Amino acid sequence: MSDALILYALPLVLIFITYFWIINKKQSFSKIQLEQSIASGMTEPASLHPSVNHAKCLGCGSCVQACPEKNVLGLISGKAHLINPTHCIGHGACKTACPFHAIELVFGTEKRGLDIPTIDPEFQTNIPGVYIAGELGGMGLIRNAVSQGVQAVESISRLDALGEYEYDLVIVGAGPAGIAASLAATSKDLKFVTLEQDSLGGTVAHYPRGKVVMTAPVDLPLIGKMQFKETTKEALMGFWDKVIADTGLQIQTMKRVEKIENHGNHFTVSAVSSEYKTRAVLLAIGRRGTPRKLGVPGEELSKVVYRLIDAEQYRHQHVLVVGGGDSALEAAVSISEVTGTTVSISYRSDAFSRAKEKNRSKIAEAEEQKKITVFMRSNVKTIGEDSVTIMSGDEEISLQNDAVIVCAGGILPTPFLKSIGIEVETKYGTS
Repeated sequence: MSDALILYALPLVLIFITYFWIINKKQSFSKIQLEQSIASGMTEPASLHPSVNHAKCLGCGSCVQACPEKNVLGLISGKAHLINPTHCIGHGACKTACPFHAIELVFGTEKRGLDIPTIDPEFQTNIPGVYIAGELGGMGLIRNAVSQGVQAVESISRLDALGEYEYDLVIVGAGPAGIAASLAATSKDLKFVTLEQDSLGGTVAHYPRGKVVMTAPVDLPLIGKMQFKETTKEALMGFWDKVIADTGLQIQTMKRVEKIENHGNHFTVSAVSSEYKTRAVLLAIGRRGTPRKLGVPGEELSKVVYRLIDAEQYRHQHVLVVGGGDSALEAAVSISEVTGTTVSISYRSDAFSRAKEKNRSKIAEAEEQKKITVFMRSNVKTIGEDSVTIMSGDEEISLQNDAVIVCAGGILPTPFLKSIGIEVETKYGTS
């Protein structure tokens, strides 16, 4: 081989060596991350997440690059893996980016199923004319809820018999999905009404003060780009208020829907002494339904609540937070920052696997600073007037207590859905 050829080839060889060294380094990192997730019990994605078909995956890494979150997906042995499941918040960009159609977005895991109403690709349920968008359908991320609300209205705008009834569409719920659907319905010149059992904002309106809300940029009809990625409850509620003011959108609050009757080609929606005849219904009501209770003696006491409104009300009190999700961890941290409080948190599992990394880090820091006492693998046994008893393994522990905040999620409004005839199935992922 001539010297000239060697000089020409050497840079290429070095480039290839460097490339494969970097790839090997990244794959080693991904393997370590996955092993750490498994070892720490952090294997439960909170909601929608990718499931990779390794028979189709060719390891191009497009999904890894497309994910807006850091180190959620990684390559191991030339295949994509969900290496940090609890960091995944359901963007879905990985599925779109995969050129080999190796990724499906799924709910639940092999161990933990998630009850999801049956909907088709156009967000229509098994009842023609009834649609579901947002959190009720498993889409917790605000960006996804907004997109579903808009897409559902796009489908509804193509129905026949529009204009033949009092309303073309009744939207139930004024959270992100319901607001986006209302804007889309306005842009489509549909005759519609939006009913909300509480106040504007849906689930977000009930978040505690200062709660950090995760979303992603998304286009809103009539408004344009919604630029938030990480914001606070107050900022997001302010944004929705401005949307309502700028567009003149009309939302009927304090209108709880009690019944939906199916007449074959239209529906009657009954809500607090009012009836609405409509061609279609869009349910954007969220998943919480009724708060999940502990079912223990003393739970009926007035000191037991199911969400945190204002941490300041617990000043100089002994508080127990029950649960291991984001709402529980955020409540515990917020209260621990109030002067004169003592805070304990009880969770039945051995890891906060369904909470965001930021919240897990805050809990760990507060525990290290002796601001929060954490009882893992524990359950509340009884609640007394000025105490609470928990079982931690075989040990019975009595704590001085002034307040209990139960953040154990909500029960899907299955009876309401079934009264309409909507099918609900438990979905298990394959990740």
